[in-house]
Amino acid sequence: MGPIGIVMSSNSKPRPTEAEIDILRVLWDRGACTVREVHAQLHADGGAGYTTVLKLLQIMHAKGLVVRDDAQRAHVYRAAVTRQRTQKRFLSEMVARLFNGSPSQLVLHALGEAPRASKAELKQIRELLDRIDARGKSQ
Repeated sequence: MGPIGIVMSSNSKPRPTEAEIDILRVLWDRGACTVREVHAQLHADGGAGYTTVLKLLQIMHAKGLVVRDDAQRAHVYRAAVTRQRTQKRFLSEMVARLFNGSPSQLVLHALGEAPRASKAELKQIRELLDRIDARGKSQ
């Protein structure tokens, strides 16, 4: 266990909660933002209060998920973890926990059970499979 009961995997930052991922999405999409900008993006219709977003960003800063520039009066936050690394981490955990470590079972399940993939998505999947296949043949 990490500080304040935060579960940490070896050699990494704590896994973000769902609320923290919502904030990270804003920072990944928009870049550095003030608390007010994050709040406006997430809760334009009311939702959680400004102080809730502020507290979450403070916790995320303590966890190392965001970095804070406090050179100005309004602190500016930016993501300290990339979208790709976070996606990879969650996907790796899901494959290990739900699919017995088998990425192919995840893919088969996702394509068979999820809403139908679009033609563009299927094209991307085929191109990825072709690249993987080509790498395997060149080794």
